[in-house]
Amino acid sequence: MAEIINMPRLSDTMEEGTVAQWFKKVGDRVNEGDILAEIETDKATMEFEAFVEGELLHIGIAEGGTAPVDTLLAIIGDKGEDISALLEGGISNDEAPESKKTETQTTEKEPIATTIPEGVQIVTMPRLSDTMEEGTVASWLKKVGDTVEEGDILAEIETDKATMEFESFYSGVLLHIGLQEGESAAVDSVLAIIGPAGTDVQAVLAVGITDSKPKPEPKTDLAVSQTPTAKPVAIPDPVVEVETLKTQTTSTSNGRVLASPLAKKMAADKGINLALVSGSGDKGRIVKKDVENYQPGVGVRSTVPMGVEKITEIANNQMRKTIAKRLSASKFSAPHYYLGVEFDMDAAIAFRTQYNSLPDTKISFNDIIIKAVGKALKLHPEVNSQWYDDKIVHNHHAHVGVAVAVEDGLVVPVLKFADEIDLPQIGVQVKDFAGRARNKKLTPQEMEGSTFTVSNLGMFGIQEFTSIINQPNSAILSVGSIVQKPVVKAGQIVVGNTMKLTLACDHRTVDGATGAQFLQTLRGFIENPITMLL
Repeated sequence: MAEIINMPRLSDTMEEGTVAQWFKKVGDRVNEGDILAEIETDKATMEFEAFVEGELLHIGIAEGGTAPVDTLLAIIGDKGEDISALLEGGISNDEAPESKKTETQTTEKEPIATTIPEGVQIVTMPRLSDTMEEGTVASWLKKVGDTVEEGDILAEIETDKATMEFESFYSGVLLHIGLQEGESAAVDSVLAIIGPAGTDVQAVLAVGITDSKPKPEPKTDLAVSQTPTAKPVAIPDPVVEVETLKTQTTSTSNGRVLASPLAKKMAADKGINLALVSGSGDKGRIVKKDVENYQPGVGVRSTVPMGVEKITEIANNQMRKTIAKRLSASKFSAPHYYLGVEFDMDAAIAFRTQYNSLPDTKISFNDIIIKAVGKALKLHPEVNSQWYDDKIVHNHHAHVGVAVAVEDGLVVPVLKFADEIDLPQIGVQVKDFAGRARNKKLTPQEMEGSTFTVSNLGMFGIQEFTSIINQPNSAILSVGSIVQKPVVKAGQIVVGNTMKLTLACDHRTVDGATGAQFLQTLRGFIENPITMLL
């Protein structure tokens, strides 16, 4: 019996989709799991798999066409089957005439399983941080057919904060992989299936998808890629003439290049224009090895009389998307105001020089600032606070977040009880955090629980800047560089060393006078550092 395939809902906000590319044509044989088409949603371009078998009898939306979710996309059935009744008004399977429903029920060969077989476990995308909404499979350390023991590392998962190893909680054979390397999916999506060898994976998937938690369209998540498609760069004719000598890349009628999701992600990460890559896959499809083996300029001869316009498109990874989401929410929901001060750093310079003269001891100005902030926060719980819709929380412990720049954005590891740690230990912890942050080895627990944040750009020569509050905290301190300049002391103009700091406050929790008092206390500690050790 013919099956209607409707435009799937491939994201929680998707209302309509565009058919970017058909991989099958009317009359082609379709097997369960074959890629039918590429669908452009409001968030990404995704491959859409067939979940029924038969002949493709009808295509309802041509390439480049756009239609709402649940619109007739295609019909799959038996060769030569009459589908005129289905085409009259686009009747869905649920709305089929009663006679056809009866036929379906009477010809059903066996009941569909409603429980997952004993010993079989569906492994879902884990929530590896408190803000994680979706994850990307960075690499699989096991392949289908491998034996998995409890505690074995299954895969590396890229979250919004870090790339983490994901351990198996079960033992058995890896029967199924639901996401390929480079693909993304929401938390709780099917990641893998582990169980006894010979298990009917399709039956398990059918039960898992119709389980208590809502799941995506059947089997769609097995081939979904969240990576936006890289777009070829158009170069105006008057600027440059490029003659292509050799290429095997296949493009669609609307100019889209055929490439696997992983190839698209790799090309975007490397800044490679897919239109210049030769595809070795089926029908000229670009695959992973094509991007890995791509050499710029090979097969292209250019006659360039002048400059060439060039851009690089980089897909937003989970960290970048989460940073954008959280900082936008903070900036537009918290009423920021800013208090700027300039501290005399002569005493701090002398203090650091004397401290570092001790054997095997080395502290930085950043260590002094973090220690001073921790001490000041203990005396000003109004600044060391957090805003929630129904309450304000005053913290009486100082957990200072330290902003660390990494390749993909910014992470904030947390120095717990910063007021109680001695200066050399602060330096050791901050260096350890920074090194592991750049290698994406921080754990979610090390980036949670801050009550205040320090962002220091002084080492880059930045003298003054403002930061966005790391919610739900009430304040963040921006630290500039130490500058040598003329200052007035005891009525005389002398050479001095100063540093500018800017405190950003949430006016819902921190009044102007409260923020000013905190900065006065902080000034006392930094301009007279010995008081922090008493």
